[in-house]
Amino acid sequence: MHWLNALAVMVLMMSGWRIYNATAFLGFSIPKGLTLGGWLGGALQWHFAAMWLLFFNGLLYLAFNLFTRRLFRKFFPLSFKGIVADLLAALKGKLAHADPRHYNMVQRLAYLFVMADSVLIVLSGLVLWKSVQFPLLRELMGGYEGARLVHFFAMAALAGFVAVHLVMVALVPKTLVYMLRGR
Repeated sequence: MHWLNALAVMVLMMSGWRIYNATAFLGFSIPKGLTLGGWLGGALQWHFAAMWLLFFNGLLYLAFNLFTRRLFRKFFPLSFKGIVADLLAALKGKLAHADPRHYNMVQRLAYLFVMADSVLIVLSGLVLWKSVQFPLLRELMGGYEGARLVHFFAMAALAGFVAVHLVMVALVPKTLVYMLRGR
């Protein structure tokens, strides 16, 4: 599941950047070499294909984790004090990684953030894809243009998570084995 998500997110980001370039609204464009699809229609096809892959994989992940109660065991409880303590230890390079199968408080918060961010990406994506069918959702996001901003910045937050995720794997290489096996 992990690697399907990684593939889908990469395809979604690269095709999304091409879609963004078709009507750039933040005053800059993404270099073509970092985009996927070649043209707007091709980028949309890649985007929709990866969207369904991520959606169904995420649905399976959620169902499995709720059914087995893994979601609650792995990510809860959370405490503000624990998050601050683990964050300070991480910034000092003193955070223990004795068993990579057990998440520290910062990891728990980060993964819960990704789950919430993913929901925001899906909801804003629905507005962009089927704006007329989701008028209330569109209005909650400040209209179509607001949904574009939400979608773009939620993607940027996910990209930031991926970057930090990769740096942490480089700093603690034994976690790579667990990532490759998906446990």
